[in-house]
Amino acid sequence: MSVRSDLADSPTDEAAAAQPEVDEAGAARADAEQPAAETRDGMFAALGQPNYRIYFAGAFVSNIGTWMQRVAQDWLVLELSHGSALAVGVTTGLQFLPMLLLSPYGGLIADRFDKRRILRVTQAWLAVCAAVLGLLAVTGVAQTWHVFVVALAFGLGTAFDNPARQAFVSEVAGKAHIANAIGLNSANFNTGRIIGPALAGLVIAAFGSGWAILSNSITYGAMILALTLMNSSLLNRVEKPPRAKHQIREGMSYVWHRTDLLLILCVAFFVGTFGMNFQMTSALMAQQQFHKGPAEYGILGTFMAVGSLTGALLAARRRVRPRGRFVVLMALAFAGVEVVAGMMPTYATYAAILPLLGLVALLTLTAANASVQLGAPGHLRGRVMALYMMVLMGGTPIGAPLLGWVGEVFGPRWTLIGGGALTALGVLATVAFVMHREHLRITPHLQPRPNLEVHGV
Repeated sequence: MSVRSDLADSPTDEAAAAQPEVDEAGAARADAEQPAAETRDGMFAALGQPNYRIYFAGAFVSNIGTWMQRVAQDWLVLELSHGSALAVGVTTGLQFLPMLLLSPYGGLIADRFDKRRILRVTQAWLAVCAAVLGLLAVTGVAQTWHVFVVALAFGLGTAFDNPARQAFVSEVAGKAHIANAIGLNSANFNTGRIIGPALAGLVIAAFGSGWAILSNSITYGAMILALTLMNSSLLNRVEKPPRAKHQIREGMSYVWHRTDLLLILCVAFFVGTFGMNFQMTSALMAQQQFHKGPAEYGILGTFMAVGSLTGALLAARRRVRPRGRFVVLMALAFAGVEVVAGMMPTYATYAAILPLLGLVALLTLTAANASVQLGAPGHLRGRVMALYMMVLMGGTPIGAPLLGWVGEVFGPRWTLIGGGALTALGVLATVAFVMHREHLRITPHLQPRPNLEVHGV
C-alpha cells in the first residue's frame, strides 16, 4: 500500500484527517465517544459552556500563581545553594518524581471517582505545600533540603491532580468542544506564564522569593472556589468503570496495542525528559551565562510565554484530532530551535528567540495532548491521560538532574544544546521503532512539494 503524507499539513487540515493514518492501527476502530469535529463555533466555542467559563476563570488566577512559584522556587534554590545548577535539577526532578511513580494510580482514581472532589483535595494539598515553602523562605529559615522535601510533597499532589484535571476537561466543556477547550486551556496557562514570571521577578526583587511563593498558595483558592460554584447538573459525566482487577494494566495494554497513541507517548517522553526544562535552563542562563538578576530572569519567562500564547491560540482553532505526523514534525522543530537558543551570544538575542521556542513547544504539546485525549475512549481517558502525563513529566527526574550536571560541568548553554539534541535523537528513534513495528518504510519527495510517501512492506 502507499499513502501520501505531506510535510506541509497543518493540524486543522480536514482533508488529511478524513482518512486514518497508516500508523493508527487502532484509530480506525476508535471509539464512538470521540468528540465531534469543531467546525462552526470559532476559537472560543468552549466558553459557551457555563461550567467551562467558571473553570477557565479559576484556572486563570491559579496559573498566575503557579508561574510565580516556578520562577521563585528555582531562584530560591540558586540563592540557597550558592548557584548550584545540580541543586536546581534535583529540585525539579524531585517535584516530578511522583508523576513517574504514581500517575497510573492517579489515572485509575480519576476514572473511578468524582473528578471534581479529587481536584478540591489536590488543590488544597498544593496550596498547603506552597504556604509551607513560602513561610520557610519569608522567615529566613529555609535551607536547600527544605525545598527538596516540599518539592517532593508538591509532586505527590500533582501526580493525582493532573490526570483528574486532564480528564475533567471533557466534563466541563462537553465532548464536542474538547479540542477547542484544550487549546483554550493552553492559552489560559500561557497567559499566566506571561504575567506570572514578570510579576514574580518584581516581587522577588522587592521582597524576596518567599513572598512570591506565598502568593501562589493564595491563588489556589480561586480554583477551589470555581470547582465549588460549578453546576453539577451541567457536567458531562462519563460512566465510571466498575471495580475490577488489573485496571491499570488494562490502560497500559490499550495504549500498547494502539500504535498511534504509543507514538505520541514516546515522543512526549523525549520532549518532556530532555526538552521541557525551561525554568531550570532559563535560570542558569540568566544568572550564570548573562549575569542578570531576578527581574531579568522573570522577563525571559514572559518572552517565552508570548510565543506559547500564540501557539495556544492557534491550537484553539483546531477542529479535528491532530495526526501523529504533525506531532513528530513539531517535536523535531522544537528540538532544533532549542539547540539554536543555546547558541545565542547575548541576553538580548537569547530573549529574542524565546517566543519562537515557546511557539513550537506549545504547538507540540497541545497537538500531543489533543491527539491522546481525542483518541482515548471515555471510560479509559483518565488512565490514558495519566500515562501521557507520566511520560511527559515523569521523565523529568531523569532529565533535570542530568541537564543540571551538564550545566555545572560544561556550562549553562549545554543544558539547551544537549537537551535539544537528545530530544531530536529520541523522536527519530521513536519513529524508527514505529516504522519497524508496523513494517513501514518512508520515501521522501521534493516535487511537487516536500512530502513523505509511506509504504507498507
